[in-house]
Amino acid sequence: MMTQQVPAGFNPEDASNLEDIEKQFAVKAVQHMETYWKILERVKGSELRLTKLDDEIYEHLKKDFPEFDPAETIDEDKMKSAEGKKRWRDFMMTYEKTVDDYNFGTMLRTGPKFEYGYDETIFVPRMQFYAVEIARNRNGLNDWIYEKAQAEKAAKK
Repeated sequence: MMTQQVPAGFNPEDASNLEDIEKQFAVKAVQHMETYWKILERVKGSELRLTKLDDEIYEHLKKDFPEFDPAETIDEDKMKSAEGKKRWRDFMMTYEKTVDDYNFGTMLRTGPKFEYGYDETIFVPRMQFYAVEIARNRNGLNDWIYEKAQAEKAAKK
């Protein structure tokens, strides 16, 4: 496998993205979002495990973000502020070697009370998704998705 040296003076902030790679990345993020929603329609969130480390991730979230309320709508500006980014980066790096794709971009609903939608969805690293969704699931905040899907299924019979 050949690797190339990064050119001297290269600034990643000024680098352009390849459109095909961006499209593939977006497709993967949407597939993850759709798969997660389908799982929540079939299994109560309160009974779901997202990783082998759910307990550890949940306890770590409560320790590092004691103010986090999984029932509330996420303030994206606060989460992505300089301080927020540092706190989340420190949290996420703990899982660099234990959670696959811990930093892969993923779609996250800003609040547990609504479905994915343009105004209700933000783009976050996968570890933020896991932390938030594990907390929501532990608190039964996603169970309504299962209940709604089951009611719709029963109504069709």
